[in-house]
Amino acid sequence: MKTQICTGRSFEFYFPDVDTLLLAEHQADKVVIRATKNTFSERRKITFIHHLASEGFIPDYYQWLSNLDPAWSNIYWRIDYSWLRIHRATVIKARKFMIGFLASAIALWFGLMLAVFQHWI
Repeated sequence: MKTQICTGRSFEFYFPDVDTLLLAEHQADKVVIRATKNTFSERRKITFIHHLASEGFIPDYYQWLSNLDPAWSNIYWRIDYSWLRIHRATVIKARKFMIGFLASAIALWFGLMLAVFQHWI
């Protein structure tokens, strides 16, 4: 599990075994966990919440949570990927690669056309 701290009281987690990103947000009186996929069982969700509480990401009293009923636990588990953003560095790297790739393809095409019209091929 990889962790990245975000602004405020929200934390990102990545689980490579199920290829799922989680965003845990601790607000004044509730915890909202946003997952990119529905890959967590009920037991794994509870274990994850126990881990969050034991590591200090959310209040300690969530360590004794036994089910995810939001009526009394104030934990809301959502399947939502709208919080994901593409990092600017990734966009810049992809743009540089595509410009180089297209420039190479155009140069190759012109070279082949030159070879055909000069009867080299």
